[in-house]
Amino acid sequence: MRILIVDDSRQSKFYLENRIKEREEYKIIAMIEDAANAELYCIKHSVDMILMDVCTANNSSGIEAAGRIRKNYPNVKVIIITSMPEHSFIKKARAYDCNGFWYKEYDEIDILEVMDKVAEGNYVYPKSAPEVEIGCTKSSEFSPREFQIVRLLAGGMSRQEIADELGISSRTVRFYIDELKAKTGHDDTMKMVADFVEKKLIINGLK
Repeated sequence: MRILIVDDSRQSKFYLENRIKEREEYKIIAMIEDAANAELYCIKHSVDMILMDVCTANNSSGIEAAGRIRKNYPNVKVIIITSMPEHSFIKKARAYDCNGFWYKEYDEIDILEVMDKVAEGNYVYPKSAPEVEIGCTKSSEFSPREFQIVRLLAGGMSRQEIADELGISSRTVRFYIDELKAKTGHDDTMKMVADFVEKKLIINGLK
């Protein structure tokens, strides 16, 4: 199988290259850093499988690029790879019909095993994002709505702006923020949001 690696991390590319070289059935045909160029590469070359990082050079989204490739080149299998435990990545990868998902630093399954299963026609995903501690609470204990509130706070929105965005009252937004602070043990809202961002559970600029 002809493999394209899309990753802007030198360390990650080095690891993937050496692991894949162990197997004769896989051949790396190129390694590029910008996901925006991955679809163009598929136009000009024959590709069987792509290992696509989520955040690539020039702020290009690997997941969005993967979605376009899966739509226009359904025979090209795409495995999303990332070192970030951001909670929404798995859901987005599934929505774009990506064939697999692998965490570089957290996943117990080996990348070659993921590639083998995907090559056989399977969809391979972890059960959940890696668990990370935010204050005194684990990331698995936050609801999708709570993550949504934190994401909008990280984007610089006020309580009223968040309320308008979500179609709820400002009072309800305040309730969620108070609950988040109580869960995490943070007294300051911005310090709490910074903790989510620092642990890469929320990626700034990602909707």
